[in-house]
Amino acid sequence: MFDTLQDIVRIAMVGKYTGLSDSYLSVLKALLHASVYCHRKLVVDWVASTDLEDSTKIEAPDAYKAAWNLLKSADGILVPGGFGDRGVQGKILAAKYARENNVPYLGICLGMQMAVVEFARHVMNLPHANSTEFDPNAKTPCVIFMPEGSKTHMGGTMRLGSRRTFFKVADCKSAKLYGNADYVDERHRHRYEVNPDMVPEFENAGLKFVGKDESDRRMEIIEIPNHQYFIGAQFHPEFKSRPAKPSPLFVGLIAASSGQLDKVLQGCSNGHVIPGKHQFSNGPYTPAAHQNTNGHAKKLANGVANGTYYPNGNGVHA
Repeated sequence: MFDTLQDIVRIAMVGKYTGLSDSYLSVLKALLHASVYCHRKLVVDWVASTDLEDSTKIEAPDAYKAAWNLLKSADGILVPGGFGDRGVQGKILAAKYARENNVPYLGICLGMQMAVVEFARHVMNLPHANSTEFDPNAKTPCVIFMPEGSKTHMGGTMRLGSRRTFFKVADCKSAKLYGNADYVDERHRHRYEVNPDMVPEFENAGLKFVGKDESDRRMEIIEIPNHQYFIGAQFHPEFKSRPAKPSPLFVGLIAASSGQLDKVLQGCSNGHVIPGKHQFSNGPYTPAAHQNTNGHAKKLANGVANGTYYPNGNGVHA
């Protein structure tokens, strides 16, 4: 079916392992499942998060310009998970661009955490907001170490496996995408989480925590209600995506990026659970103006690949 699709949706994948696409294979497959469900031909534009940063603007201006051109040409932006501090500022900048320009955004694990940091810095005017993963002495620790096991012994510190998320806002986009379910079970793999003591401040400023665990202390899903699609998940929804059962949050991203979200949400509200039989539009929809569409990845000055990949049913090919 994928080979018969013609209407393109472009998703900018902003990460630090873009030179090795297999690092994000499960995310790519989830995007592909969702794009087929939405009757769109998926094009993934790889954006090395380090290339969005000011240091690259000085050291490798061509790489910086190319990365920003790809980001601004995308119909939607996805920031996946990861560990370590390299490229996190670029992920924050990607979240900022999506938020300020009403571009559909999905942040997964670290991608959610960096969206929270970005919101704290630029909406709540907290310039020292950070994750203690990257700054243990952060003046404004909005993401903190919340181990699943012991805080003093090695091992057992990662929150792993299937955990339950309860929806706290019935009419939020993510709850609708999950068929108005009261809760969902999704897989986790992380150590750091949103600081629960700061949640009231965030919500007063407009960032809503629409999904939480049973204790109300672990923040699982964020949304910005007045944005067309700005969602972050602490869990990894890509791990449960299948060709015949695409991940609802990925479907939401693709639908929003191709002008179909209202129709999808309406179908979910009418009792259809993804996957369901929705009548998707083949137009008219005008995607963002694209400047890099030759389909070839470019090895840029810093040695990291930025470029465009066209996934098909057998994998990802340059």
